[in-house]
Amino acid sequence: MTVIVTDTGFAPDDFDGTFAALDTLPEATASALDLPADADARALDGKLAGVEIIRIDFPSFADGRGFSVARALRRQGYTGRLRARGHVLADQYAMARRSGFDEVEIDETLAERQPEADWLARADWQSHDYRSRLAG
Repeated sequence: MTVIVTDTGFAPDDFDGTFAALDTLPEATASALDLPADADARALDGKLAGVEIIRIDFPSFADGRGFSVARALRRQGYTGRLRARGHVLADQYAMARRSGFDEVEIDETLAERQPEADWLARADWQSHDYRSRLAG
């Protein structure tokens, strides 16, 4: 069972479709796509029409490549849902949101170790960055 983290806290997963693997494109017409952390976002430019949600894997909390992939997808104009999945910690939630992720998918074990309050403490991600501190 997974837990979805958003700015409003924990929620169940409301997506009931099937995620396609990156290597099935462009043959498959998928509405949901799984990307590895080392995906080349530039190679996806122009191939994401109809993709409603992209889930980017984080194999380790120390592996930040998924943040770069998300940012690149947003810069290319992708406006669908972006979901970080795997080893993302509550301390990384603000970075995930600033990178372009809409939500984070964690397992129940991590949700028990880092309860909803830990994630909500970082939910005001727009106010707590260096630019807002400099402006203040």
